[in-house]
Amino acid sequence: MQKDLGELLACPLCGVAPPAAVSRGSRPPSQSASDRVGRARRSPFQPAAESSIGLVTPPPPAPAVDPAATLDSLTLGAVDVLPAGRLADQLREARPLRLKLGVDPTSPDIHLGHCVVLTKLRAFQDAGHQVVLIIGDYTALVGDPSGRDATRPVLGPGEIEANALTYQEQAFKVLDRERTELRRNSEWLDMPSAELFDLVRRFTVARLLERDDFTKRMASAQPISTLELLYPVLQGYDSVAIDADVEFGGTDQKFNLLFGRDVQAAYGRPQQSILTMPILPGTDGKLKMSKSYENYVGVTDPPEEMFGKLMSIPDEAMGEYWLLLLAEPLDAGRPAVEAKRELARRLTDRFHGDGAGVAAEAAFDRVHVRRELPEEIPVATLDGDPVHLPALIAAEFGLSSSEARRLITQGGVRLDGEPLEPGTLDLPVAGLAGRVLQVGKRRHRRLELP
Repeated sequence: MQKDLGELLACPLCGVAPPAAVSRGSRPPSQSASDRVGRARRSPFQPAAESSIGLVTPPPPAPAVDPAATLDSLTLGAVDVLPAGRLADQLREARPLRLKLGVDPTSPDIHLGHCVVLTKLRAFQDAGHQVVLIIGDYTALVGDPSGRDATRPVLGPGEIEANALTYQEQAFKVLDRERTELRRNSEWLDMPSAELFDLVRRFTVARLLERDDFTKRMASAQPISTLELLYPVLQGYDSVAIDADVEFGGTDQKFNLLFGRDVQAAYGRPQQSILTMPILPGTDGKLKMSKSYENYVGVTDPPEEMFGKLMSIPDEAMGEYWLLLLAEPLDAGRPAVEAKRELARRLTDRFHGDGAGVAAEAAFDRVHVRRELPEEIPVATLDGDPVHLPALIAAEFGLSSSEARRLITQGGVRLDGEPLEPGTLDLPVAGLAGRVLQVGKRRHRRLELP
């Protein structure tokens, strides 16, 4: 006999308790989840008005554009727009749509890979629609299993809070603050066990196990925690809580986004459409952009470093970068180096302000075309004698000592333009004073005595 998830969680033999709340200071009333209306905790970020389940920002004026004329441009580059025809019908309603993006603050920084969906949301904002950015401070305690072959480590509340504050500020480098409603899903998911059981008993374990991630892990005898089974249910309830019309995400989020429709239907709400975007390749042009692969461009990278990283992208990846980050097709007849330079200038301007791209390009040409040193080089004060280079590099460039040793071994560290011999780990302080230390292609320090 097939069990629903509520029965599984309530079973005294399963040994699994509901996820701990982020905050118990202000939680929804102890009614069933289906009966809770209008009493979600007020978001600390924006004033709001009442909705069917919580507090929402008053919508902006209705878009003054022709929905039929903009559908193709709004979905340019998208992989899935489902169900077929649903988004077109919503646009014909000529009202501001509520566009949902949920992000779990598991990392403090975002890179250009995250900006693919943010860029698409900004296009919808420019057409007059409202983004609801949900900081998953509660679901981050559970852990999203998407794309994982093992249970994701769970962060503590303090780390989640710090990451959330950093993430939202970086997201506003792309999104329009005036058309963004900022929420935290602890506002409605911080609920008593009885309400949690009322929510999850509506869905079967068999339905949740349909997702590819779980199927693969079961086939390879990898464990799946009950909390991970909860994740799509909780994320789907976010769509109920904020009255989502459209939910956005990467292709790895397709199951979660579609499951949100199931949750809305279970509560008698209009079902959202979903729009998924491709996963951006990293600067190597092969693997997905990720810090763990060291192929990322961070939105807080210094202008010169951002420009330089973008110039290293393989020519064959340029079409994806133009389409997904500039929302424009690449001119196939244009010289690749020209297209790459324009991409680098425009993205550097986006994250560092007008003119930053031109300045970063000039710095790039000085170092990589004319082989000159940068005009301004930060100073590193030498300490100790001899100087242990891995420790110096780690302290100055934010690397680990093991990474520094690897760079030295691979010839990625130079003094006055000359590569260090592999195995050179300690040098006399007198032989370093006044010289320029270079790590990789774009990072320099002028070494000085105290």
